[in-house]
Amino acid sequence: MRKLTYYVASTIDGFIATEDGSVDFFPVGGDHGPSINAQYPETLPTKVREAIGLEERNRYFDTVLMGRKTHDFGVRTGTSTPYAHLRQFVVSTTLPESPDAAVELISENPIEKVRALKRESGLGIWLCGGGELAQALLPEIDQIFLKLYPIVLGSGRALFGAGSRLPEPAKFRVITSTVFEDGVAFVKYSRVH
Repeated sequence: MRKLTYYVASTIDGFIATEDGSVDFFPVGGDHGPSINAQYPETLPTKVREAIGLEERNRYFDTVLMGRKTHDFGVRTGTSTPYAHLRQFVVSTTLPESPDAAVELISENPIEKVRALKRESGLGIWLCGGGELAQALLPEIDQIFLKLYPIVLGSGRALFGAGSRLPEPAKFRVITSTVFEDGVAFVKYSRVH
């Protein structure tokens, strides 16, 4: 069965973006980017892949899920299909229709859709954001791949949405961790069942 992996960048105080959705505070460059991108080249947006001449095949993921706010971020950069090299889904109860023929809209019951996707054959399923969607899909998240930046933001969009209250803690264990010279830690977690 395929796994759902929440692969995301976060500050050490647990924020993935500012309140308005900006991620400009995450530094570009350093030694973490080339290393992580070599492992997961499919997590680079299609436009970035084209700009750097990356033709690497998908290694780990062939499907991406994103919330409407995350998808809107891609739209602001000039594309309605930010990951054209992946099967793309946007989860939204406010969009009346899919923003693009290449993007499938999930307008209700995302957990059931994720369960159906897991039963399909193929590579992994990447949940790229945002925090509210991660909170809703937490029961189905099998792994968390966290790029942890040595930044305290103070406020913003939380890693698992605002005000999440769980009936019981969701437990994960570290499967690998790497700390790069630029201070970014890349920690992979697996759900404890």
